[in-house]
Amino acid sequence: MSGRPPTRNDDVDWDRWPVQDYLAENYRELHPSDAAVITHHSSFYRRFAPKSAARSVEFGAGPNLYPLMLAAAASRRVDAVEAGASGVAYLRQQLDQGPDDSWQPFYALCRRLNSALPATLSEALSPVRVVHADVRDLRPGRYEIASMNFVAEGVTEDCAEFRDFCAAFVRSVRPGGQLVAAFMENMPTYRIGPASQWPGCPVNPDVVRGVFEPLTRRLTVSRIDADPTLPDYGDSGMVLLTAVR
Repeated sequence: MSGRPPTRNDDVDWDRWPVQDYLAENYRELHPSDAAVITHHSSFYRRFAPKSAARSVEFGAGPNLYPLMLAAAASRRVDAVEAGASGVAYLRQQLDQGPDDSWQPFYALCRRLNSALPATLSEALSPVRVVHADVRDLRPGRYEIASMNFVAEGVTEDCAEFRDFCAAFVRSVRPGGQLVAAFMENMPTYRIGPASQWPGCPVNPDVVRGVFEPLTRRLTVSRIDADPTLPDYGDSGMVLLTAVR
C-alpha cells in the first residue's frame, strides 16, 4: 500500500460495483472452486431438517446466487442483505424475472448434493428477500443461520475492519446460531473488468481462525488451492469455515 492509509469500506462507492463484469469473470460457468465451495456448504446445510430455520441471512449477498440456493433447503426465509445499488438491482431482477440460465449448472450441483432442495431454481429462490442495507446495521441475534461468501476480506484494506465485519457476521445469529463462510486467501487489492479497482485484505487460515476462535465454538477451518480457470486476482485459494456462535 506504499505508505498510503488503507482504503476502508466507507471510502468506496459500492453502488458502482461492476456486476456484469464480475459475473462474466466468475459466474457464467461453474468453476472447480465454485464446486468445492458448494460441496463444503452443502455438507453444512444437510445438518438441518428441511425448512427448520425460520430465518437465514446472506451477509453481503452481492450478485452471487449459489449461496442463496444452498440456504433454501434449511430456511423458510432467506434475507439477502446487500449495500450496493447495482447488486441489489441484479438480485431483484433475478427474483422478479427469473434467474439467468448460467445459474442452472450451479443449482444442478446443489440439488445433487442436497435432495431436500426443490425441483427448480425458481422454487429454491422463492424464500429469498432482498434487503438493501449495510450488514453492519443488522440487529444482532436475528438469524438462526448466517452465510458470508467473499465479503469481509473484499471490502476493506484495513485488517481491523476485516475483524469488525467478521464479528458483525457472528453477531447476526442468536447464541447457538450456525455460521458458514468462504474467504479468498491472500487476496490483495484487485481489479474487476478493464479498470475498476477494489479493496482487499489478505487473510489465510491462521488469520481466520484467530478472528473466529474467541467468538465461536465447533469451529472448522479448511482451504482449497487457487483455481487456474478463474482470473488471477492475486489470491492463493479459498478459506472455508463453519462455526457456532
